[in-house]
Amino acid sequence: MLLAKVFDKIQSGTRKCIPATTAFLSPREQELARFLFGNAEGLHSFGGYPDAERKMLVYLPDYLDESWLLGEDSPLVCIHADYFHGDKLSHRDILGALMGAGIARETIGDICVGSGSADFFVTTEIAPYLLQSFSSAGRTALHLKQVCLSSVQIQEPETKELRDTLASLRLDSVISSGFRIGRSLAAQYVAAGKAAIDGLPCEKPDKQVSEGARISVRGLGKIQLARVGGETKKGRISVIIRRYV
Repeated sequence: MLLAKVFDKIQSGTRKCIPATTAFLSPREQELARFLFGNAEGLHSFGGYPDAERKMLVYLPDYLDESWLLGEDSPLVCIHADYFHGDKLSHRDILGALMGAGIARETIGDICVGSGSADFFVTTEIAPYLLQSFSSAGRTALHLKQVCLSSVQIQEPETKELRDTLASLRLDSVISSGFRIGRSLAAQYVAAGKAAIDGLPCEKPDKQVSEGARISVRGLGKIQLARVGGETKKGRISVIIRRYV
């Protein structure tokens, strides 16, 4: 059903020779959409900033270039939220508050949380409502303003660096080390479909993880296999894992 909606939306724009955009798509959904459309001309993936994970699929007719995506008619908006530095908000806190306000998940893009502020991307249609009515996440007061897409500056997320040695670079081993849980429990998370590597779901605990890969586990958070070093005298692999806090 998702692919049918995406196809109808883009095809409508193509027939009428006007811009057409989908809702925000997860990395897995983007992969399916690329399979559906192949290398069709005029299609762009856009999430508001270069490293966005959740993106829209956008059709631009040949009389428009990519700069249109950053202009006044852009299909998405960046909202900047300031809050008290002593409060610690997470991605989950912001997302939960947005959905608690009745905002559909497909209208929300990336949520980038820093120290004392957060930037999140939403469809243009719901931005006025949020700017007027979205004032808190839990007990934390939020002060919102819209930011021009061409001047968006995403804060580096806070991370905690962990050094460890692993018997192998299996997904369950990396998750076990990064979240400090038992390997059998890590394997259960993976088998239950709760893990993703670089945004793509993975249900194979023995999947080999490459250096630089980002791993998210529903209910636990996100980590990155930041560095893979050499072997120790006992034949284990030294690694550095960054855990997003």
